[in-house]
Amino acid sequence: MDSTSIAALLQESIAGAPGAAGTPGIHVESLPSIDLQATIAVSRDHLLMCARALLERTDLDFACLIEITATDFWPREPRFELVYTLVSLSHKLRLCMKVPLQGDDARVATVSGLWPAANWLEREVWDLFGIAFEGHPDPRRLLMPEDWDGYPLRKDYPVQIRKTPTAAEPLQVTAEEFRANVARDRLTRG
Repeated sequence: MDSTSIAALLQESIAGAPGAAGTPGIHVESLPSIDLQATIAVSRDHLLMCARALLERTDLDFACLIEITATDFWPREPRFELVYTLVSLSHKLRLCMKVPLQGDDARVATVSGLWPAANWLEREVWDLFGIAFEGHPDPRRLLMPEDWDGYPLRKDYPVQIRKTPTAAEPLQVTAEEFRANVARDRLTRG
């Protein structure tokens, strides 16, 4: 199954979904891909409907969420692109689902209720890119300290930052101490 047929099935599913009748702009787009992986684009407003259809339709059955990541295209708009990698084990398919987001309104609904694996993946994207996942059950930082300012994977993040670590200071060893530690470890391993 290619991205065009997946997009058509999703378009059919979300057009007939409860609450979708009369909703303008429901559109699922098939995208070209250099790695020949099926790739589609959906709008942020219809992400949950598409995700539910991808999971629940037996002819799709994308039960595994492998990855959620993001790309920052600053200064271009839409600035961000969320990338969901899904796998259907029963149909032996991989799918890349992209969701474009504006820089001044980088938020989207959480899919952690559909795929529990999204919990930490969404926290990681929020922590590093600042993209908010509405309705997330635990929106705390995952990788950066709680008092960290900014989002380090944004292209406009200041690289030459000077901040003293508040959690712990790094261990400083001289070259001689390092060599002595390595020699001692080799002796103890025998």
